[in-house]
Amino acid sequence: MKTVVITGVSRGLGLATAKRLSADGYNVVGLSRSLSDGYKALMAEQEGRVHFIPFDVGDLDAIPGVVSSITKQHGRIWGLVNNAGIGADGILATMHKTDILRVIEVNLTAPIIFAKYISRGMLAAHEGRIVNISSIIASTGFHGLAAYAASKAGLEGFTRSLSREVGKMGITVNCIAPGYMETEMTGGLDVHKMASIRRRAPLGLPEVEDVTGAIALLLGPDGNRITGTVITVDGGSTA
Repeated sequence: MKTVVITGVSRGLGLATAKRLSADGYNVVGLSRSLSDGYKALMAEQEGRVHFIPFDVGDLDAIPGVVSSITKQHGRIWGLVNNAGIGADGILATMHKTDILRVIEVNLTAPIIFAKYISRGMLAAHEGRIVNISSIIASTGFHGLAAYAASKAGLEGFTRSLSREVGKMGITVNCIAPGYMETEMTGGLDVHKMASIRRRAPLGLPEVEDVTGAIALLLGPDGNRITGTVITVDGGSTA
């Protein structure tokens, strides 16, 4: 059974990814700051196949240790899904420096360091998959999300370069860039703003399951020759 590490599994896309991958037969190791009821239920449903480690990905110095611990307990890691991320909504000129640095650390530096240590086992085995979760904001921009956009754009550049670095060793590295999704979070947005967002997506806004399907594609056998790319899942809103 192939082991996949997913960061940020407490809710939303991370939780949905854990559900999809465990259903597909992977051994899932989820990391998040706290154990949510949803993930706890998944662990009970998929007993022995879904595991949890309390971890704040912003604790950069602790990443090598947690990767070592996972490897000792579950063996070689086949896949990494860098999903954990935060957004600091606010005008850059008035944002506190600590908030800016936190966004960069969680959204960009942490995925780089996770990839650094997890890819070592992949390099030794000449196989593995890394999937980084970006956002359409990396290419479109958005008012009040300058630091967030910078972190996601950096993640996409990192993905392209790393794919070239490790490709000859059988490792693929890709990005998924979701658009607005039909989630509890978007359900709280202004009705008129959501109507405008929905109008821009000819296929309708994606569900989290649409994004997890793309992740599963990249981790599975059909993703063997896909690397260094960004797959956009946004219902066509950026077409």
